[in-house]
Amino acid sequence: MDEGATVPFISRYRKEVTGSLDEVQVTTLRDRIQQLRDLDKRRDAILNSLTEMGKLTPELEKAINAAETMVLLEDIYLPYRPKRKTRASIAREKGLQPLADMLLAQNRFDVAAEAEKYIDEEKGVKDLAEALGGARDIIAEFVSENAEVRTKVRELFLEKGSFKAKVIPGKEEAGIKYKDYFDWEESVKTAPSHRILAMRRGEKEEILYLDLMPPEEEAISILDKAFITGNNVAASQVQQAIADGYKRLLKPSMETEVRLLTKKKADEEAIRVFAENARQLLLAAPLGQKRVMAIDPRFPYGL
Repeated sequence: MDEGATVPFISRYRKEVTGSLDEVQVTTLRDRIQQLRDLDKRRDAILNSLTEMGKLTPELEKAINAAETMVLLEDIYLPYRPKRKTRASIAREKGLQPLADMLLAQNRFDVAAEAEKYIDEEKGVKDLAEALGGARDIIAEFVSENAEVRTKVRELFLEKGSFKAKVIPGKEEAGIKYKDYFDWEESVKTAPSHRILAMRRGEKEEILYLDLMPPEEEAISILDKAFITGNNVAASQVQQAIADGYKRLLKPSMETEVRLLTKKKADEEAIRVFAENARQLLLAAPLGQKRVMAIDPRFPYGL
C-alpha cells in the first residue's frame, strides 16, 4: 500500500504475500492502518503541544501513550487544549481559581467569608454571588473535562440513552411519510439502522425534532460519586457546579458524540445490507429455473 498498490491489485496479484486475502479484508486492513497512523500522528501532536505549554508530566505522558482510541486521546487532552473564551476562563481572569480549588477540596470553612475576599470591583467581581458563581463555573468546566468521567457517561448514553422524535407543529401534512416518527422513542442501543437514518432525515428536512434522551439522574450520580467527598456548604456548591456542568457542557458534548457514532454505525449497516441484497440479485439465475447455456450480449463486430 505504501508503494501505491491499489486494493484490487493487492487482492488479485499479491495473494502469495497476503495469504489470499480478498478485497474486503484488504480494505479493512487499509482502513485500520490509516486509523492507527492518524492516532499516532495526533498523539505526537498532543505531546508536542503539552511540551510547549510546559504541562507534560510523566503521568500524563504515560496516559497519552496508553490511549488506544482517538476518543480517549482527545478526552485526556481536553483540559489542556487551547480554548476560546468560556465562563470558566473569564472567572480565572478574575482571580477565582483559588476559591474554586478550596470549594472542590470540600473542607469545612466559612464559604461566604472566604468568597467575600475575592470581591473586587476592578476585576469585575461585584458581590458574593458573582464570586461563588465564577468559582462554580471553573468547577463545572473541570468536571466536564475529566477523562474518566467522560468515558463512564459516554457508556451510559450508549447503553441507556434513547432517541425521541416528535413532529414539528404544523408540519404534519408535509411530513406524512414520517408519520411513524411523529411521537417516537427508542433505545440508542437497540435502534436499527434504518430507523436511525429515517429520523435523521426527518430532522434534516425540518419535519421532526430529534433529541437524545439520556438518564439524567444516573449521569449526575456518576459525577457526584467522582467529585463529592464532603457533606457541608462547600460540597453543596460543588453539587450545584456539577449539575450546571453536566447540563451546559457535558450533556451537549456527549449527545454530539453519540449522534455521530450512531450515524456512522447506521451508515455501515445500511451499506452492508445493500451490498448483500445486490449480491443475491447478481447471483440469481438470469431466467429463473430455465437452463442457460450462454448469453449473447450482441456486441457488434465481436467486441
